[in-house]
Amino acid sequence: MKIALHIGAHCTDEGRLAKTLARNRDDLLAQRVSVPPQANYRILLREAIHALDEGTPSPEAKEVLLDAILQADEADHMVLLNDNFFGTPRMAIKEGQFYPMAEQRLADLRQLFPGCEIELFLALRDPGTFIPALHTATTGVRLEHILNNTDPGTLRWSDLIRRMRTIAPEMPITVWSNEDSPLIYGEIIRIMSGLPEGAKIRGAFELLSEIMSVEGMKRFRTYFADNPTMTESQKRRAMTVFLDKYAIPEAVEEDLDLPAWPSEVFEYLTDAYEEDAEDIAGIEGVTLLTP
Repeated sequence: MKIALHIGAHCTDEGRLAKTLARNRDDLLAQRVSVPPQANYRILLREAIHALDEGTPSPEAKEVLLDAILQADEADHMVLLNDNFFGTPRMAIKEGQFYPMAEQRLADLRQLFPGCEIELFLALRDPGTFIPALHTATTGVRLEHILNNTDPGTLRWSDLIRRMRTIAPEMPITVWSNEDSPLIYGEIIRIMSGLPEGAKIRGAFELLSEIMSVEGMKRFRTYFADNPTMTESQKRRAMTVFLDKYAIPEAVEEDLDLPAWPSEVFEYLTDAYEEDAEDIAGIEGVTLLTP
Protein backbone atom coordinates (compact mmCIF):
# COMPACT_ATOMS: atom_id res chain seq x y z
CA MET A 1 0.00 0.00 0.00
CA LYS A 2 1.21 3.47 -0.91
CA ILE A 3 0.15 6.16 1.55
CA ALA A 4 0.29 9.86 0.70
CA LEU A 5 -0.07 11.81 3.95
CA HIS A 6 -0.65 15.56 3.85
CA ILE A 7 0.48 16.86 7.25
CA GLY A 8 -0.25 20.58 6.95
CA ALA A 9 1.12 22.96 7.84
CA HIS A 10 -1.66 24.61 9.77
CA CYS A 11 -3.22 27.73 8.25
CA THR A 12 -2.25 26.82 4.70
CA ASP A 13 -4.73 24.49 3.00
CA GLU A 14 -7.82 25.30 5.12
CA GLY A 15 -9.59 22.15 3.92
CA ARG A 16 -9.44 22.92 0.20
CA LEU A 17 -7.40 19.84 -0.75
CA ALA A 18 -9.92 17.56 0.95
CA LYS A 19 -12.78 19.16 -1.00
CA THR A 20 -10.98 18.93 -4.33
CA LEU A 21 -9.90 15.34 -3.75
CA ALA A 22 -13.48 14.46 -2.80
CA ARG A 23 -14.65 15.89 -6.14
CA ASN A 24 -12.23 13.54 -7.88
CA ARG A 25 -12.86 10.54 -5.63
CA ASP A 26 -14.72 8.34 -8.14
CA ASP A 27 -12.23 9.00 -10.94
CA LEU A 28 -9.31 8.29 -8.64
CA LEU A 29 -10.85 5.13 -7.23
CA ALA A 30 -11.23 3.82 -10.78
CA GLN A 31 -7.42 3.95 -10.85
CA ARG A 32 -7.18 2.21 -7.45
CA VAL A 33 -6.42 5.45 -5.61
CA SER A 34 -8.59 5.88 -2.53
CA VAL A 35 -9.43 9.22 -0.91
CA PRO A 36 -11.18 8.04 2.26
CA PRO A 37 -13.47 10.49 4.10
CA GLN A 38 -11.55 12.10 6.95
CA ALA A 39 -14.14 10.70 9.36
CA ASN A 40 -12.77 7.24 8.51
CA TYR A 41 -9.33 7.87 9.94
CA ARG A 42 -8.69 11.07 11.92
CA ILE A 43 -9.99 9.81 15.26
CA LEU A 44 -8.94 6.25 14.41
CA LEU A 45 -5.31 7.25 13.85
CA ARG A 46 -5.24 9.31 17.04
CA GLU A 47 -6.55 6.37 19.04
CA ALA A 48 -4.12 3.98 17.35
CA ILE A 49 -1.21 6.28 18.21
CA HIS A 50 -2.31 6.48 21.83
CA ALA A 51 -2.56 2.69 21.91
CA LEU A 52 1.14 2.47 21.04
CA ASP A 53 1.87 3.55 24.61
CA GLU A 54 0.62 0.14 25.68
CA GLY A 55 2.97 -1.83 23.42
CA THR A 56 3.95 -2.78 19.89
CA PRO A 57 0.99 -3.45 17.54
CA SER A 58 0.22 -7.05 16.64
CA PRO A 59 1.16 -8.32 13.14
CA GLU A 60 -2.52 -8.10 12.14
CA ALA A 61 -3.00 -4.53 13.37
CA LYS A 62 -1.92 -2.87 10.12
CA GLU A 63 -4.45 -4.80 8.01
CA VAL A 64 -7.21 -4.08 10.51
CA LEU A 65 -6.33 -0.38 10.39
CA LEU A 66 -6.20 -0.29 6.58
CA ASP A 67 -9.54 -2.11 6.31
CA ALA A 68 -11.14 0.36 8.72
CA ILE A 69 -9.83 3.33 6.72
CA LEU A 70 -10.53 1.99 3.23
CA GLN A 71 -13.79 0.23 4.09
CA ALA A 72 -15.22 -0.91 0.72
CA ASP A 73 -12.55 0.81 -1.41
CA GLU A 74 -10.25 -1.45 -3.41
CA ALA A 75 -7.01 0.46 -3.79
CA ASP A 76 -3.22 0.26 -3.85
CA HIS A 77 -2.73 3.93 -2.99
CA MET A 78 -4.57 6.09 -0.49
CA VAL A 79 -4.44 9.80 0.25
CA LEU A 80 -4.84 10.96 3.85
CA LEU A 81 -4.98 14.54 5.11
CA ASN A 82 -4.42 15.56 8.72
CA ASP A 83 -2.95 18.94 9.58
CA ASN A 84 -3.09 18.00 13.27
CA PHE A 85 -0.90 14.91 12.80
CA PHE A 86 2.09 16.71 14.35
CA GLY A 87 -0.09 18.43 16.94
CA THR A 88 -2.65 21.22 17.23
CA PRO A 89 -1.92 24.84 16.22
CA ARG A 90 -1.10 25.53 19.88
CA MET A 91 1.69 22.90 19.59
CA ALA A 92 3.13 24.11 16.28
CA ILE A 93 6.05 26.11 17.72
CA LYS A 94 8.22 25.49 20.75
CA GLU A 95 11.72 26.58 21.78
CA GLY A 96 12.94 27.43 18.31
CA GLN A 97 11.29 24.59 16.39
CA PHE A 98 8.35 24.05 14.11
CA TYR A 99 6.33 21.01 15.23
CA PRO A 100 8.47 19.54 18.02
CA MET A 101 6.32 16.36 18.00
CA ALA A 102 7.26 15.55 14.37
CA GLU A 103 9.84 12.86 15.15
CA GLN A 104 7.58 11.00 17.56
CA ARG A 105 4.62 11.08 15.20
CA LEU A 106 6.68 9.76 12.28
CA ALA A 107 8.01 6.95 14.48
CA ASP A 108 4.39 6.18 15.40
CA LEU A 109 3.40 6.19 11.72
CA ARG A 110 6.11 3.68 10.91
CA GLN A 111 4.82 1.36 13.65
CA LEU A 112 1.22 1.64 12.49
CA PHE A 113 1.95 0.93 8.81
CA PRO A 114 5.03 -1.32 8.61
CA GLY A 115 5.98 -2.20 5.06
CA CYS A 116 3.84 0.52 3.47
CA GLU A 117 5.35 3.10 1.12
CA ILE A 118 4.67 6.42 2.84
CA GLU A 119 5.20 9.84 1.25
CA LEU A 120 4.75 13.05 3.21
CA PHE A 121 3.31 16.30 1.84
CA LEU A 122 3.77 19.65 3.55
CA ALA A 123 2.89 23.23 2.60
CA LEU A 124 5.20 25.88 4.06
CA ARG A 125 4.34 29.47 4.90
CA ASP A 126 6.22 32.71 5.57
CA PRO A 127 6.63 32.83 9.38
CA GLY A 128 5.66 36.51 9.26
CA THR A 129 2.10 35.47 8.35
CA PHE A 130 2.17 31.91 9.70
CA ILE A 131 2.64 33.00 13.31
CA PRO A 132 -0.23 35.56 13.24
CA ALA A 133 -2.45 32.97 11.52
CA LEU A 134 -1.66 30.42 14.25
CA HIS A 135 -2.49 33.07 16.83
CA THR A 136 -5.85 33.69 15.16
CA ALA A 137 -6.53 29.93 15.02
CA THR A 138 -5.99 29.57 18.78
CA THR A 139 -8.64 31.86 20.20
CA GLY A 140 -7.88 33.18 23.67
CA VAL A 141 -4.18 32.17 23.64
CA ARG A 142 -1.61 34.94 23.98
CA LEU A 143 0.99 35.35 21.22
CA GLU A 144 3.88 34.62 23.57
CA HIS A 145 2.26 31.29 24.40
CA ILE A 146 2.02 30.49 20.69
CA LEU A 147 5.75 31.22 20.33
CA ASN A 148 6.67 29.05 23.35
CA ASN A 149 10.02 30.67 24.13
CA THR A 150 10.91 31.09 20.46
CA ASP A 151 12.53 34.02 18.69
CA PRO A 152 10.62 34.12 15.36
CA GLY A 153 13.82 35.03 13.53
CA THR A 154 15.37 31.66 14.38
CA LEU A 155 12.57 29.54 12.89
CA ARG A 156 13.48 27.60 9.74
CA TRP A 157 11.32 25.11 7.88
CA SER A 158 14.51 23.43 6.68
CA ASP A 159 15.24 22.43 10.29
CA LEU A 160 11.89 20.61 10.46
CA ILE A 161 12.51 18.91 7.10
CA ARG A 162 15.96 17.69 8.20
CA ARG A 163 14.52 16.35 11.45
CA MET A 164 11.87 14.48 9.48
CA ARG A 165 14.47 13.06 7.09
CA THR A 166 16.64 11.94 10.01
CA ILE A 167 13.88 10.02 11.80
CA ALA A 168 12.23 8.66 8.63
CA PRO A 169 14.77 8.68 5.77
CA GLU A 170 12.69 6.15 3.81
CA MET A 171 9.74 8.57 3.54
CA PRO A 172 10.03 10.99 0.59
CA ILE A 173 8.84 14.52 1.34
CA THR A 174 7.14 16.87 -1.11
CA VAL A 175 6.90 20.51 -0.03
CA TRP A 176 5.77 23.81 -1.52
CA SER A 177 5.26 27.39 -0.45
CA ASN A 178 1.65 28.10 0.43
CA GLU A 179 2.03 31.42 -1.35
CA ASP A 180 2.56 29.48 -4.62
CA SER A 181 -0.37 27.08 -4.16
CA PRO A 182 -2.79 28.75 -6.64
CA LEU A 183 -0.25 28.28 -9.44
CA ILE A 184 0.62 24.64 -8.71
CA TYR A 185 -2.62 23.35 -7.17
CA GLY A 186 -3.35 20.83 -9.92
CA GLU A 187 0.21 19.53 -9.75
CA ILE A 188 -0.05 19.05 -5.99
CA ILE A 189 -3.20 16.95 -6.44
CA ARG A 190 -1.64 14.87 -9.22
CA ILE A 191 1.57 14.10 -7.34
CA MET A 192 -0.30 13.32 -4.14
CA SER A 193 -2.58 10.94 -6.07
CA GLY A 194 0.23 9.36 -8.08
CA LEU A 195 -1.15 10.62 -11.39
CA PRO A 196 0.96 11.52 -14.43
CA GLU A 197 1.59 15.10 -15.54
CA GLY A 198 -1.35 16.48 -17.47
CA ALA A 199 -3.94 14.11 -15.97
CA LYS A 200 -7.31 15.85 -15.74
CA ILE A 201 -8.25 17.10 -12.28
CA ARG A 202 -11.62 18.57 -11.35
CA GLY A 203 -11.01 21.86 -9.57
CA ALA A 204 -7.37 22.23 -10.60
CA PHE A 205 -7.88 26.01 -10.90
CA GLU A 206 -10.02 26.38 -7.79
CA LEU A 207 -7.45 28.40 -5.82
CA LEU A 208 -6.70 30.55 -8.84
CA SER A 209 -10.39 31.46 -9.11
CA GLU A 210 -10.33 32.73 -5.51
CA ILE A 211 -7.75 35.40 -6.30
CA MET A 212 -8.61 36.26 -9.92
CA SER A 213 -11.55 38.30 -11.17
CA VAL A 214 -14.47 36.60 -12.91
CA GLU A 215 -13.47 38.22 -16.20
CA GLY A 216 -9.89 37.08 -15.76
CA MET A 217 -10.91 33.48 -15.06
CA LYS A 218 -13.23 33.50 -18.08
CA ARG A 219 -10.42 34.70 -20.33
CA PHE A 220 -7.96 32.25 -18.78
CA ARG A 221 -10.29 29.27 -19.28
CA THR A 222 -10.85 30.31 -22.89
CA TYR A 223 -7.10 30.53 -23.42
CA PHE A 224 -6.62 27.18 -21.71
CA ALA A 225 -9.29 25.54 -23.89
CA ASP A 226 -7.71 27.00 -27.03
CA ASN A 227 -4.28 25.59 -26.06
CA PRO A 228 -4.96 22.03 -24.85
CA THR A 229 -1.40 20.78 -25.38
CA MET A 230 0.25 23.17 -22.92
CA THR A 231 2.75 21.62 -20.52
CA GLU A 232 2.43 22.23 -16.76
CA SER A 233 5.19 24.86 -16.88
CA GLN A 234 3.42 26.64 -19.75
CA LYS A 235 0.15 26.60 -17.80
CA ARG A 236 1.87 28.16 -14.80
CA ARG A 237 3.40 30.90 -16.95
CA ALA A 238 -0.04 31.62 -18.38
CA MET A 239 -1.54 31.77 -14.88
CA THR A 240 1.13 34.25 -13.83
CA VAL A 241 0.43 36.49 -16.83
CA PHE A 242 -3.33 36.47 -16.20
CA LEU A 243 -2.83 37.09 -12.46
CA ASP A 244 -0.64 40.09 -13.18
CA LYS A 245 -3.60 41.64 -14.99
CA TYR A 246 -6.68 40.24 -13.24
CA ALA A 247 -5.71 39.52 -9.63
CA ILE A 248 -8.16 40.67 -6.94
CA PRO A 249 -5.93 42.76 -4.60
CA GLU A 250 -7.95 42.13 -1.43
CA ALA A 251 -7.97 38.37 -2.13
CA VAL A 252 -4.20 38.21 -2.70
CA GLU A 253 -3.44 40.14 0.50
CA GLU A 254 -4.76 38.23 3.51
CA ASP A 255 -6.29 40.31 6.27
CA LEU A 256 -4.45 39.31 9.44
CA ASP A 257 -4.14 40.85 12.89
CA LEU A 258 -0.36 41.27 12.81
CA PRO A 259 1.82 41.53 15.92
CA ALA A 260 3.18 44.95 16.78
CA TRP A 261 6.61 44.12 15.37
CA PRO A 262 8.71 46.66 13.43
CA SER A 263 8.38 46.34 9.65
CA GLU A 264 12.03 45.28 9.55
CA VAL A 265 11.10 42.10 11.43
CA PHE A 266 8.57 41.07 8.78
CA GLU A 267 11.05 41.89 6.01
CA TYR A 268 13.70 39.79 7.70
CA LEU A 269 11.32 36.85 8.15
CA THR A 270 10.31 36.96 4.47
CA ASP A 271 13.92 37.16 3.27
CA ALA A 272 14.93 34.28 5.56
CA TYR A 273 11.94 32.25 4.35
CA GLU A 274 12.95 32.68 0.71
CA GLU A 275 16.54 31.69 1.49
CA ASP A 276 15.25 28.73 3.47
CA ALA A 277 13.34 27.45 0.42
CA GLU A 278 16.62 27.34 -1.52
CA ASP A 279 18.15 25.34 1.32
CA ILE A 280 15.22 22.90 1.35
CA ALA A 281 15.55 22.31 -2.41
CA GLY A 282 18.99 20.81 -1.78
CA ILE A 283 17.95 18.29 0.90
CA GLU A 284 18.14 14.69 -0.27
CA GLY A 285 14.79 12.94 -0.52
CA VAL A 286 12.86 16.22 -0.70
CA THR A 287 10.96 17.57 -3.71
CA LEU A 288 10.24 21.29 -3.69
CA LEU A 289 7.35 22.22 -5.99
CA THR A 290 7.66 25.67 -7.55
CA PRO A 291 5.70 27.62 -10.19
